[in-house]
Amino acid sequence: MDLAHALKVALTSGKVRVGLSESLESLKAKQAKLVIVSKSCPSSLLKDAKRVDGTPVYHFEGTAQELGAACGKPFPISTLAVLDAGASSILTLETG
Repeated sequence: MDLAHALKVALTSGKVRVGLSESLESLKAKQAKLVIVSKSCPSSLLKDAKRVDGTPVYHFEGTAQELGAACGKPFPISTLAVLDAGASSILTLETG
């Protein structure tokens, strides 16, 4: 799967919350179906987890700047939560 393409499709056709606090709120509300975490994420809760309260966590191999670029954004993204994948196949990412 082309991760950058899947991210862009999810951002345009689905519902994604960007940022650490937004992602943590989504997890707490049990709305997130997948959380994507960059290597530079400051949260120890997400940094090493495979799942958080049953929600899979995908560890992006790049920095927050690289994750932001993969999403087509001009700013760093340390974490994002996918609430609805829309037309994307992003939820098929291997998280283990």
